Amino acid sequence: MMSSKKLQGSLTEKTLSSEEQQAKINETRKLIGPIADKLPVLCSNASILRFLRAQNWNTKKAGKMLKQTLKWRLEYKPEKIRWEDISHEAETGKVYMANYFDKFGRIVLIMRPGYQNTNSTSGQIRYLVYCMEHAIKNLNLDQEHMVWLIDFQGWNTSSISMKVTRETAHILQHHYPERLGLAILYNPPKVFESFWTMVKPFIEPKTFKKVKFVYPKHPESQKIMEELFDMDKLESGFGGRSSAGFVYQDYAQRMMEDDGKISDLIDSGGLSPSLSSAMSECQQSDSLVTDHCSEASDESSGDEAASSNLEVVDEKIQAHPSPSSNDVANGTQLGKGRGYGGT
Repeated sequence: MMSSKKLQGSLTEKTLSSEEQQAKINETRKLIGPIADKLPVLCSNASILRFLRAQNWNTKKAGKMLKQTLKWRLEYKPEKIRWEDISHEAETGKVYMANYFDKFGRIVLIMRPGYQNTNSTSGQIRYLVYCMEHAIKNLNLDQEHMVWLIDFQGWNTSSISMKVTRETAHILQHHYPERLGLAILYNPPKVFESFWTMVKPFIEPKTFKKVKFVYPKHPESQKIMEELFDMDKLESGFGGRSSAGFVYQDYAQRMMEDDGKISDLIDSGGLSPSLSSAMSECQQSDSLVTDHCSEASDESSGDEAASSNLEVVDEKIQAHPSPSSNDVANGTQLGKGRGYGGT
C-alpha cells in the first residue's frame, strides 16, 4: 500500500513559470547527455516536458525515465511494427483509432476489453504499442493528449489478466507519459466497479483524475459525452447518433496507408535519425544518467510492492462489495475536476 506521506507528496503538483520550465528542460537535457542532441524528436523540449510533468519536475527522475525509454525503443523498435505484424490482434476491434476527434481536437482510441481474441501477452502488448504509436503520429500539431473510450460490452471477470494489466500500466506510464487526456469507462458492470475500487489506490492521483465513469441511463453522466463529442459522429454504442462501427477490412486499409506514411517519414529522416547509431555513440552517457539519477531508483521498491499487491486483486473481486452505478455516476469522478485538457 502506498504510504500516506508518498501519496500526499504525489498529490501536490508544482506550478512553474515558463522560464522555470525551460530551466528544468535544460537541466534534464544535460543529465541525458549528448544523445539528446542526436535524437531531436525523441528528446525535443515537448517530449522532455512530458517526462518532467510525469515526475513532478524532478529532473533526475525525468532524465532516468527518458533514458530508459530510449533504451526500450532501441530494443522494442515500436516505430517498425507494421499492420501485417499485428493484424490478427485487430480482427475483433478490441482496440482501434476512431476516424474523428473529440471537441478539443484529441485523437480517440476505442477499447473493448470484452472483445479479447488472443491469449498472447506479448502479442496484445505489441498491438497496444502499435495503436499508441499511430495515435501519436496522427495527433494535431497543437495537441499532445488523447482520449480513451473504453466500452465494457461483453466484459466479465474472465477478461482480467493481471499480467497484461501490469505490463500495460508499465508501458503506458513509463514510455508514454502524459499522453492521456481523459479515459471514459463506459457502462462497466458492477463486478468491474469492485475491481476498480481495489485497483485505484495503485493508480497515480493525476491519472485517477482523468478517469470518468459514464452510464447511458444516467442523464448527468451522459452529458460528459455530449460535452466531449460531436454526437453525429459518435457511435450509437456510446450514446451517439452514428450507425458506423468497426469494419475490419476498412480499418486494415486505413492502417496500411498510415504505415506507408510512417515508413516514408523514416526513410526521409523526417522522424528521427537512427536510434541504434545514436545510442552506440553515446554509451558513455549511461553512467552519467545512472549516477545523477541514483536517488530516483530509491522509490522503485514501492512500485514493486504495489505491483505484487495487484496480483491478489482478481482473487478478491467477488468478495468486495460493489458500489452502485448511481453512486459512481454521481460521485467525484463525474462531478469534479474533469480536466479535459489533461495535466
